[in-house]
Amino acid sequence: MRKRPITTLFMLMTVDGKISTGATDDLDVDKDFPKINGVKEGLHQYYDIEQTTDMWSLNSGRVQAKVGVNESPFPNKTDVSFVVIDNSHMTAHGVEYFIQLSKTFVLATTNKLHPAFSIKNDNVNIIFQEKLNLAKLLENLHENYSCERITIQTGGTLNEMFLRCKLFDYVDIVIAPVLVGGKDTSTLIDGTSLLESNELSKLGVLNLENCDVLKGSYIRLRYKVIG
Repeated sequence: MRKRPITTLFMLMTVDGKISTGATDDLDVDKDFPKINGVKEGLHQYYDIEQTTDMWSLNSGRVQAKVGVNESPFPNKTDVSFVVIDNSHMTAHGVEYFIQLSKTFVLATTNKLHPAFSIKNDNVNIIFQEKLNLAKLLENLHENYSCERITIQTGGTLNEMFLRCKLFDYVDIVIAPVLVGGKDTSTLIDGTSLLESNELSKLGVLNLENCDVLKGSYIRLRYKVIG
């Protein structure tokens, strides 16, 4: 088997498993939780923990567009390397945002016309695939970019793809003390539901390593994936 980085799914979710406050891109936990009494008080703990995660971070273009990278002022450079999977959500400005932010920036896409192809910068690294293959993407990151460990913070659909391909090694979840509800609101793992009992091998079986009660009724759960 070819080597790949050790992966950790790191997410903020609600008690009912939601990773958004609603079913439209106008609703988002990063924008909405700071407004909610009883939730905003302990929210900083999630961002504090986020600062201690891996030096490689994998995100989705849709999530990044949702939080505003296509319009945000360019940030200062950090020591973190970012991988973004995107076909159509990021503009040239969004790509430039990550160029400025990242130690190393890698865009993974199946879109031959992605704006990143027109940007001339030494920090634009593009991995093009005819069809998204997450296993090969991780192998490429390990072999060609010396990525040993990576934190995954994508949306529910991509999270499901990582799960079904058995590409999660650890799961690190911060639970906010709030219920959202709504069958169309994105959850930690979305995607296609299993239909047959012979598909149970596609589940992710976890072993709890740590459970920390945080301030403001927040909880942090850390698991190792064992099956």
